[in-house]
Amino acid sequence: MTPAKSPRPAKPTQNTPTDNDLLRTKTLSHLQTLKIRLPDDSLDDLMRSATQQQYSYWQLLEQFLAGPAHYHLERSIAHRIHRARFRDSAATLESFDWQFNAKTIDPAPFRELATGDFVRRRDNIAFVGESGLGKSHLVQGVGRACCVAGYRVRYVTSAELLEELTAALADKTLTSRVRYYQSFELLIIDEFGFDKLERREYPDAPSLLYKVIDARSRRGSTALVTNIDFADWTDYLGDPPLVMATLDRVVDNTLTLKFTGKSYRQHRAAEKKREQQARMKKSS
Repeated sequence: MTPAKSPRPAKPTQNTPTDNDLLRTKTLSHLQTLKIRLPDDSLDDLMRSATQQQYSYWQLLEQFLAGPAHYHLERSIAHRIHRARFRDSAATLESFDWQFNAKTIDPAPFRELATGDFVRRRDNIAFVGESGLGKSHLVQGVGRACCVAGYRVRYVTSAELLEELTAALADKTLTSRVRYYQSFELLIIDEFGFDKLERREYPDAPSLLYKVIDARSRRGSTALVTNIDFADWTDYLGDPPLVMATLDRVVDNTLTLKFTGKSYRQHRAAEKKREQQARMKKSS
């Protein structure tokens, strides 16, 4: 008597989930639980490549993590740049016109600053020179590069800073506001001394500036952009003892870059004037 044949397992149809389908669904669920962003088709593409190219376990793991890691890194950089509140979104070292003042502004020191090593060492930097030479552009470019390098950065003009601190002094929240500015690894104070705003509008400017600089001394890096030489700070702000104490902390471990050359603003104004004259001449 011929033994009865065991029934063969049914072949999975298009609508019958396979073990791989179930594992894929579970994997996507795990990613969602862990809040790891990975498009469904990226996972399928990765598994297809791993099969075709015979990835090792380590290759597969590295490729699997590369996408979410890159996404997380880009998000973190974007968040730091947003939090820094740079005034000019286009101000980068790459967009700076290095040829305009090629004889007086060397790109090498700024590219070194862009590595962020000075922030790691908690050194300060000062850009000193007349208006219109690109100091603000360059300091924002350095600050943006430091954001990419992973440092917490805050950009503020001197007038904005003193307006905030004066308001905080009035409503008795000065301590928390100073602590806020102390929290950043790099604080950029731009336009110090421009239009004499500090002395004219904020009589408490010397003491307020001192509080921020002193709170950050040896705890973080401060970048100061000014058109006033350090030797003239006492004449500018008054209160010699307080100014000297502030300078003591500003100059400590500070790389000072002095700017000279042709003014971008004057150059652009002259170009604009020539264009207007050309249009008027053409229309007449």
